[in-house]
Amino acid sequence: MSTPGTSSTPGTVDRAFRTVLYDTDDAALDTAASLLAADPAADAELARRGEEFVAGAWRRGWQPADLVRVVRRELGDPHLRLAAGLIRAQAAYDRPRGPRWTAQLDGLPAAPATHPADRGDRFSRATTVLELYRLLLRLPHLEPLDEPGTPPPGGHPGGHPGGHPGGHPGGPEGHSGARPASRALARIRALLAKAEATGYPEEAEALSAKAQELMARHSIDEALLAARAPAPDTPGACRIGVEPPYEQAKAVLLDAVAAANHCRAVWNEALGFSTVVGFETDLAAVELLHTSLLVQAETAMTRAEAAQRAGGRKRTKTFRQSFLAAYAHRVGTRLRAAAEAPVSEDESLLPVLASREVAVTGRLERMFPETTTTRLRGVSDEAGWTEGVRAADRARVGRHRPLP
Repeated sequence: MSTPGTSSTPGTVDRAFRTVLYDTDDAALDTAASLLAADPAADAELARRGEEFVAGAWRRGWQPADLVRVVRRELGDPHLRLAAGLIRAQAAYDRPRGPRWTAQLDGLPAAPATHPADRGDRFSRATTVLELYRLLLRLPHLEPLDEPGTPPPGGHPGGHPGGHPGGHPGGPEGHSGARPASRALARIRALLAKAEATGYPEEAEALSAKAQELMARHSIDEALLAARAPAPDTPGACRIGVEPPYEQAKAVLLDAVAAANHCRAVWNEALGFSTVVGFETDLAAVELLHTSLLVQAETAMTRAEAAQRAGGRKRTKTFRQSFLAAYAHRVGTRLRAAAEAPVSEDESLLPVLASREVAVTGRLERMFPETTTTRLRGVSDEAGWTEGVRAADRARVGRHRPLP
């Protein structure tokens, strides 16, 4: 950490970056980390460069939740904490982004109790920093997802005065009005990820039960799906993580939920998310219902596996894959029937639906001129399929609310 009266040394940072950022060799990483570890005066400059990399990711279409997801997927917890700190620091100089962005900032992993530079040896710390920066530098361009009504880039493109263009140190503008439901969804998804990762059935069931409790506590049901904000004139888009394992079945489930709520979804398998295009109130419904259905699926699958084990069968990957595939297929059938019911009851909705569908399709085609279709793979377990269908029949899919 730099001390008063000690000047930062961009030269050290530049030499370290030239050594490693464009090279994946471990020896190059060690050399660059040694350079930084030997020069405490370079810490401030190193942190400033990290915030520049974060601002660069925003310019390439990434959002806070996207960065968290890719860092968690590709690196480790120290990198994730470092990335969250950089995102928070950069937000103070960023332009207004809108409530969805704000909710993502609120959902960042908790900041460490002490300054990162005060924990562990300097060489390990420098290695973590360089591994993260190397990942940030290589992030591809994504389709921009500016929220409706968000000011365009201009006066606050993000960054520090003297290093990052524009901005002001007084705190982020427009970072108000975060949706409590979005923060709850982040916690629920984290619980589901832990339930999936544990090898202990009792722990998995307890984690799933806790997620279900949170869903109920925050009233993520038909009442919350009736979004309160008026629909904007044009459709927007959001990204929803599709986490491993069994991503394909989860992406199919998300696609079904999106279609039932007058949205369209495009799955990016390589980066672990689907982009959902639709009007804002419909996007909120998709996020909530998809998470609710995942919670219900995890709970039902844990119980079904317990019954299988009681009958002498061990937990298997094919059972879970087939369970989720059947669950997604059957839930999709139920959702389509539920979505069509209001239209059959009131044909006056048809022109409204048609105009919205045209708008959503147009936005989707501009964002993704070329898409391909895929088929579910690895569905071979009859017991898993049967249990998945039963769980889907019991799942609460809600009643699609009338359009505004």
